[in-house]
Amino acid sequence: MASKSQRVLALDILRGITIAGMLLVNNPGSWGHLYAPLAHAEWIGLTPTDLVFPFFMFVMGVSMYFSLKKYQFTLSGKLLWKIVRRTVILFLIGWAVGIFARFVYGLSGDKTVSEILENLDTLRALGVFQRLALVYFFGSMIAVLCKHKFIPWIIALILVAYAFILGLGHGYEFSLDNIIARIDLSVLGEKHLYTETVDGVTLPIDPEGLLSTLPCIAHVLIGFMVGKIIMQTHNHADRISKLLLTGFILMLSGWLLSYGIPVGKKMWSSTFVLITCGLAMSILALLIHVVDVKGKKRWSRFFEAFGVNPLMLYLCGTVLAIVFGAVPLWYDAEGAKVTVHSLVYDGLLDIFQPKTASCLYAILFVCLNWVLGYVLYKKKIYVKI
Repeated sequence: MASKSQRVLALDILRGITIAGMLLVNNPGSWGHLYAPLAHAEWIGLTPTDLVFPFFMFVMGVSMYFSLKKYQFTLSGKLLWKIVRRTVILFLIGWAVGIFARFVYGLSGDKTVSEILENLDTLRALGVFQRLALVYFFGSMIAVLCKHKFIPWIIALILVAYAFILGLGHGYEFSLDNIIARIDLSVLGEKHLYTETVDGVTLPIDPEGLLSTLPCIAHVLIGFMVGKIIMQTHNHADRISKLLLTGFILMLSGWLLSYGIPVGKKMWSSTFVLITCGLAMSILALLIHVVDVKGKKRWSRFFEAFGVNPLMLYLCGTVLAIVFGAVPLWYDAEGAKVTVHSLVYDGLLDIFQPKTASCLYAILFVCLNWVLGYVLYKKKIYVKI
């Protein structure tokens, strides 16, 4: 029987890969100069960049199984408090990051504190941390209140219902007729939404909106069921074969259904859930084979440092990106603001062509965050959020 550390190591590495990937694609030197794999699909489609957030959500689901197993999947006052507390903390972090960005960019742009405070009523309501909070809460509650044999049916019901809702509500169209936009506009209001731009047209369609959070619950529940497979299958060969087979079925199903249900991250379509979860399962199976079966672990230390403190490092990376992009180091002869971001990127531009410089800046940013993660990793400091 595999030890707990063996089971968790491959998961830590996959989690670390996704965090490193999220930091990489969110922090280019220039948004106007991106290699195609490092850019999101504009609306319909799938790129490597579109995989990082769903992979993290999948891993969250797997980890959720390990966490809730300690409570025997039984709801108690202690467990309910833990779920609610973590949900609230994730929401507050999301809002705090938004407020922090407003103040840093505002003050560095010669706005007064009163001017910044007056504009806080346009703060974005949802985002990455808020979505994680919602799917964690609802996924956990389903996991402890429902018999696990019914969870695959709940997943299927959510994905089928969501596909019908989008199909009937123009959900695959980039327009204000899109039901995702209509619900967010009516509930949250336009000033609290993120906007998307397609072919030069900008609309208030939030990629982390309310309705599009529904399939994310199914997403995290698929991860939860994978956690069950990992824990209940004690032989590595059987574990790998189950993950590969299930992953292949999900990917094939998503690909075939994509002819009628387009794949898109921005609306988090049902086929997007199937394909990304299938890919995540397959990569997890590969990692278990390489790390646990073959024992080839040296290469993975870089990602393991990210994987043991994932949300902490993602939060630190987000804060650093705001500071690097907003806080002036000095002003040049023309009065232009020189920041860490502009200093490093402009230096890279002197040597490399724009896309390469932009990519190298992102890689350097990831490495900087890794240094912090490695220090925490070596000191065995694990910050739980």
